[in-house]
Amino acid sequence: MADIVLISPRFEVSFWGLEHAVPVLGRRAAMPPASLALLAALTPPGHAVTLVDENVEAVDYDRCAAADIVGLTGMSVQRGRMRAILGELRRRGAFTVVGGPWVTVDEDAFGPLADVVFVGEAEATWPLFLAEWAEGRHQRRYEQAERTDMTAVPAPRLDLLRMRDYAFGSLQVSRGCPFTCEFCDIIVTFGRRPRLKTPAQILAELDGLLAAGVRFAFVVDDNLIGDRRAVRPVLRAVADWQAARGHRLPLMTEASLDLAEDPDLMRLMLEAGIAAVFVGVESPNEASLRETKKLQNLRGDLPARVRAIQDAGLEVFCGMILGFDHDDAAIFAAHRRFLDEARVAVAMIGMLSAIPKTPLHARLAREGRLDPADPEGHGTNVVPLRMGREELRDGYRRLMAEAYAPAAFLARLDSLYLEGGFATAPARRRLPPWRRLPADAALFAQATLVLARLLRRVPEPALRREYARRCWRVARARRDPFLLLAYAVRCAMHHHFRLLARGLASGPVVNSI
Repeated sequence: MADIVLISPRFEVSFWGLEHAVPVLGRRAAMPPASLALLAALTPPGHAVTLVDENVEAVDYDRCAAADIVGLTGMSVQRGRMRAILGELRRRGAFTVVGGPWVTVDEDAFGPLADVVFVGEAEATWPLFLAEWAEGRHQRRYEQAERTDMTAVPAPRLDLLRMRDYAFGSLQVSRGCPFTCEFCDIIVTFGRRPRLKTPAQILAELDGLLAAGVRFAFVVDDNLIGDRRAVRPVLRAVADWQAARGHRLPLMTEASLDLAEDPDLMRLMLEAGIAAVFVGVESPNEASLRETKKLQNLRGDLPARVRAIQDAGLEVFCGMILGFDHDDAAIFAAHRRFLDEARVAVAMIGMLSAIPKTPLHARLAREGRLDPADPEGHGTNVVPLRMGREELRDGYRRLMAEAYAPAAFLARLDSLYLEGGFATAPARRRLPPWRRLPADAALFAQATLVLARLLRRVPEPALRREYARRCWRVARARRDPFLLLAYAVRCAMHHHFRLLARGLASGPVVNSI
């Protein structure tokens, strides 16, 4: 049987990598590589599997060279590091296989550096490959003929990862999204029909996360509410699970903006312990939303719809994109106004990039508006219509600097948490005092520890004082230890985002596709 090493390459400093924040949270990386743990669970008995996350430990190339099979998986932002690792493995004569989001959309990305390429989902093709390998044969390329049946997906092998090194855990409920956003590769990889795991599968994975010491988890679905009817029984089961365990595992997820029109679904999400949602807002420019077929965002006033989600008790993080065909130089100020009006503190802002195999990539290729080489460091392969590439890049840099200036970020956070009276974890607050008070004491201790670490790591005395002052004000005004911990964590995240924006202002803007 095979000796297998599976590797997730390290990230460069990135928005969700939170590289500057995770030490404040007492960890080494933000989230574990869920794909590696799932591949290990899909590996038939008899094979030996070692998982290596380069974000928490170095790759041992001597160990890899001695293995029978070395697998790599990675997203677009990891592709440079993937190439470097594959090059070193090739020099050492290792047998390499590659899968994941990037090679799925660019199958020839690594050329002869990879012996085998997996395209798309691999629940069927990974075991098939191992069976063929054991017989002394294998294909060069594997792609499943059918979408994965999510009700047959095993729980990930968390026992093979160093879970203590991660700030957050993760789990997946569903794959697929019903919408047709032009720039998105999710429907290319997973299709438009959402497929869900059963409630029993999800509860087993939640038990596994708690057993592994996880105290906050990200439900990594690209749109948890893609099939609202099917997700409701899952949410009800998770709500019962949370109630039985004193709501010990807060969750975050991703959802489309049409969530704002479904109060019952938002209530269910809160009962299930979901405290925040990431929403793809993309742009305050209605013409740009229409252009990119983000039609679900055109059903009313954008800030008001975000506020409706917040008023229900769910904090909103959002994704924003610059550089659509209908964007001109006024778009940067429009983004700033939106973030202020919507009370969104955490916004992942990026320039439009055309991912291979997406409708956007095909259209821009026809129009001759792709520049994949990007020798001038514009940070995107898209040639915009209504502004120059330098104007787009420099406007993006300014917007990031302005959005994550301490006064601007903390003002948005206070607008939600203090002036807005944001109410967190309502189901948890309904617990009887004898169950809630010990948890409240633990939350307060965690918040104090995060703030203490933050004050040790931030070099600017004025900013250290401002973080401390704001946290103290929240503690006095709200007397909610869950909210205080959330606020302290947001300050740690701001420390990261501010340094990220500073790096963008002084260095190259790396193409993020």
